Amino acid sequence: MAAEESNNGAEAAAADCVAIIFGVTGLVGREIARRLISKNKWKVYGVARRYESFPILSPNYHFISCDLLNPQETENKLSMVQDVTHMFWVTWTGEFPLDSRECCEQNEAMVSNALNVILAKSKALKHVSLQTGMKHYLSLRGPFDVKQVSIYDEKCPRTSEDYNFYYVLEDLLKKRLAGKVAWSVLRPGLLTGSSNTALYNIMGCLAIYGAICKHLNLPFVFGGTRECWEEVFIDGSDARLVAEQHIWAATDDGISSTDGQAFNAINGPSFTWKEIWPVLGKKFGAEVPEEMFSNDFWFAKAMSDKKEAWQEIVVKEGLVHTEMEDLANWEFLDILFRFPMKMLGTREKADRLGFTMRCKTLESILYWVDSMREEKMIP
Repeated sequence: MAAEESNNGAEAAAADCVAIIFGVTGLVGREIARRLISKNKWKVYGVARRYESFPILSPNYHFISCDLLNPQETENKLSMVQDVTHMFWVTWTGEFPLDSRECCEQNEAMVSNALNVILAKSKALKHVSLQTGMKHYLSLRGPFDVKQVSIYDEKCPRTSEDYNFYYVLEDLLKKRLAGKVAWSVLRPGLLTGSSNTALYNIMGCLAIYGAICKHLNLPFVFGGTRECWEEVFIDGSDARLVAEQHIWAATDDGISSTDGQAFNAINGPSFTWKEIWPVLGKKFGAEVPEEMFSNDFWFAKAMSDKKEAWQEIVVKEGLVHTEMEDLANWEFLDILFRFPMKMLGTREKADRLGFTMRCKTLESILYWVDSMREEKMIP
């Protein structure tokens, strides 16, 4: 099975469809833009705070640099956009901890600032597509019942009264769109894709770790818990699949609803790190030891003094200049490989309603390694 299979999702039938993608430089935003530009009758606006490292070149694409936390700047920059039919929100700010009041307030402010302009100026708006994640189903604060294994579907109740900006954004759409504009929310698992602006970038972490292991002749060790190593622990979500699912949910009139539609956005086939790790190590040309698992190995500690090594690799291989922290978040990797609860969902709803694209996570990871190499982001 190929990493990316065909999907029979609906094409936008109406002429002059206009998309605005907030977070266009991120893992999924780039893929939504690429796919829409390749389709007929679409014009695309891409919005991000930082300018694109890899600009999309198309007469049907327009990039807007904007700080969405600044309401005046947002109004000034977006007021010229008056023909939007489809809005995709695939960004967030992580200045504060995910489960904090401040995180909720900042993310709500960003969406509110954007909606204030889009709803006022774009009277032809048909659909808003929001992206959150599988943490919708779990409290980050615990307590964790490690013996309980749940397969989460879209009807699962919210976890608690803890702060979760995913809930805040869904409630905001319900309130602001008020049954007049259709909307959907997609909840991916572990995203695989290519970006140098993503805070939680598993591909950046793995690629830099592999490159440093090869450069310094270090063993390609997995640091985490035995359960995370051996068991199916999390769902993968290829950025291409998630992008295609965003477009499907936004343009298929048969599933569109002003009451909102929620979808898990996951690859389908399950995986374990134990089966992926040796293949990945060989892909990077690193030494794969006979005993790859180590409960005592922590990425943040092991990589804390490797910034200079990464810069040596960048220069030696003629890569696009990046700092190690642009691509890798070692604290995230340690949390991911040691999280006490499994984050597994079902894609039964999306399958039943006609979304057919599926990916194998190993093939997805290998695809994105090749893609990052083509962009000269990694050796």
